[in-house]
Amino acid sequence: MILPDILRPGLDLVLCGTAPSRISAARAAYYANPGNRFWRTLHEVGLTPRQLRPEDYASVPAFGLGLTDLNKTEFGCDHDLTPAAYDVAGFITKMRACRPAAIAFDSKNAARAYFGTDRLAWGRQPATLEGCVLFVLPSPSGLAKRFFRLEPWAEAAAFVAARRGGRPG
Repeated sequence: MILPDILRPGLDLVLCGTAPSRISAARAAYYANPGNRFWRTLHEVGLTPRQLRPEDYASVPAFGLGLTDLNKTEFGCDHDLTPAAYDVAGFITKMRACRPAAIAFDSKNAARAYFGTDRLAWGRQPATLEGCVLFVLPSPSGLAKRFFRLEPWAEAAAFVAARRGGRPG
């Protein structure tokens, strides 16, 4: 395991990526590439009250958030990863154990691996994982910046805010 799962029961939202980037693996921190918008986006949409740094990743449960990846054994760009290393069954087992209110796949590649299809829209999905709401969000990676849109992230944040009774991160 390159980066530990940051999970506990009762989280508002678990953010699930494909695998750590090379920079994240080297720095031993989630979303550590300076070109990645992840931490800025969490703050911009109100999931955290301040902008966290990659080194703060272990503190996200204090904001009702969790972190994991579908591929826990490799790192790098998505095109460098081995499709067989995506552990969807293990991911489902973890989600059953912690039962978050929602899960957001923070890239279409992660969502494709989970759903087994390319036909996915951004935002809230019609399917659930045993009642757990599912979202597909644009990747905050600098490599995917031309596809990035804040609106699906804001939709997930609005779900979390409603769950919290309107209180922000």
